[in-house]
Amino acid sequence: MYDYMKGQVTAITPEYVVVEVYGIGYQIVAGNPFAFSASEGKEAKVYLYQHVREDNITLFGFQTTEERYLFKKLLGVSGIGPKSALAITAAGDATQLINAIEIEDDVYLTKFPSVGKKTARQIILDLKGKLGDVVTSEIPHFTPQKEITDGLNPQLEEAILALQALGYSERELKKIIPKLTEEIMTSDEYIKLALKLMTN
Repeated sequence: MYDYMKGQVTAITPEYVVVEVYGIGYQIVAGNPFAFSASEGKEAKVYLYQHVREDNITLFGFQTTEERYLFKKLLGVSGIGPKSALAITAAGDATQLINAIEIEDDVYLTKFPSVGKKTARQIILDLKGKLGDVVTSEIPHFTPQKEITDGLNPQLEEAILALQALGYSERELKKIIPKLTEEIMTSDEYIKLALKLMTN
């Protein structure tokens, strides 16, 4: 799995950009390839998502980890494929998109390509309450913000990291941390208890 690529942007087309790294040109599909125009002929850092199908391997590129995180979340929604997810992340402001999901504004969501009312409702159902941290933190390595782990023991810190890697938000974790600090446990035990608390 690739995390990012740093190289010279040698071509920009309506569908993809080409980034040359050590003499190899990588074709990277982007929602808005022309967003990389300022980097044409220069070195750029492109965050990647590798999508593998039986007959094709595609690299999707993003300017920020925030865009990539939203893309991956949207991919998990039933009825949303890579092209639709890319269109949504490229065309929509992240804050507006998250707000629309939180207030269940399916009219806003149906403005995106290939998103009908049924798919919009599915997006809301699957993602409401799960994107609150996207705008304020860049998430890809799931490093918790300082206030979450400040004063916690190393085992609990490791557990919080693992839970964030599973997709639990800062808001969800903040609710259960006070209960986790009542006892000293191994990281594995903390995780099991946390999962139990969040599913009850």
